[in-house]
Amino acid sequence: MQRLYDFLRRHPTGVDSFWAVMLFGFSMLWVVGDHVGAEPRLAAGAVVLFLCLAVALRRRMPEKMLLLVAVLGVVQLVLGVKPNAADFAMLAIIYTVAAHDGPRWASRFALAGGLSAASLAQIRFPEESTGVGQRIFFIVVMTVPFALAWVLGDSLRTRRAYFAQLEERASRLEKEREAQSKVAVAAERARIARELHDVVAHNVSVMVVQADGAAYVMDTAPDQARQALETISSTGRQALAEMRRLLGVLRTGDAPESGEYVPQPDVQQIEDLVEQVRGAGLTVDFKVEGTPRPLPSGVELTAYRIVQEALTNTRKHGGPDAGASVRLVYFDDGLGLLVEDDGRGAAHEVYEDGGADGKGHGLIGMRERIGMVGGTLDAGPRPGGGFRISALLPLKPAH
Repeated sequence: MQRLYDFLRRHPTGVDSFWAVMLFGFSMLWVVGDHVGAEPRLAAGAVVLFLCLAVALRRRMPEKMLLLVAVLGVVQLVLGVKPNAADFAMLAIIYTVAAHDGPRWASRFALAGGLSAASLAQIRFPEESTGVGQRIFFIVVMTVPFALAWVLGDSLRTRRAYFAQLEERASRLEKEREAQSKVAVAAERARIARELHDVVAHNVSVMVVQADGAAYVMDTAPDQARQALETISSTGRQALAEMRRLLGVLRTGDAPESGEYVPQPDVQQIEDLVEQVRGAGLTVDFKVEGTPRPLPSGVELTAYRIVQEALTNTRKHGGPDAGASVRLVYFDDGLGLLVEDDGRGAAHEVYEDGGADGKGHGLIGMRERIGMVGGTLDAGPRPGGGFRISALLPLKPAH
């Protein structure tokens, strides 16, 4: 049964042609009978034929068939062809035009023609034995099917438009969800890239400095070289632990092994970071102002990474005798960071417009991190020499 239904839906003109043939057969019984009387049977037969043709082609050419039926109605009035079974085509055409998503003039024209058809028929073919009241009643009764056909067709058109709008909205929402998923994936990749950059750049720079120092004093101060190697070993383990944690984020389907992944750094670990940098040979002055208190995890991680990247840049660009200072200031509505050094400072292109030739990615990461928490960043050379990074991290999340 479903196959038959699908076949009929795929061949609407064939279905309409079948009903047109049936209607033509019943109407021709009226034409060849005694109902026509003295009226010309040829004209009646032609009207019936074209009305049935309009039924067959109503869904393929609705506007043209509407005009054809209107012309045939006028021909009936002029030639005196009385209403017959073939006039059912008028109802079918009115319904089709009202349901079709075509020009609105066609729907309005069909409604006007349907409402006036019964009145014109009564005027042209009056019944002598009926009174005025009966004629009015007959007009009202015969007008109802035409009005009902138009209302049903227009309701179907509105319903189709509504479902089409729902499908379009669902499709648009699906595309928006896909776009949001892609944005989320890109943002997560950027976050992990920033994390990897901060971890690798900081720890590897410490390891390089310690390795150079150990090689320099290997023969003259073996104890100092041994201490440098121990620092390299501990720093490498720390870098591996943090990288293992980040890779665990990527492997979302697997549960982390117990104790393998360390928690994300926070503000309390900045002092440990400073001690690590001091152990690598960089003089750092560290102070905390205000009352320390727990902060949102995003602010804590951002503060740690900013200080980490700033000290890494000092080791890279400050020179051998550079010193740095780190200030953490707790405000009522945020956390202030100030990292300064008295070294040579970075080249101008490193901190302008995202860097050049692959440089400046650390500062790009800083700006992205601070932007995610709604903070502000000021980075650039100091007037008296060296480099200065100032950041303000609000406690309220960015909208």
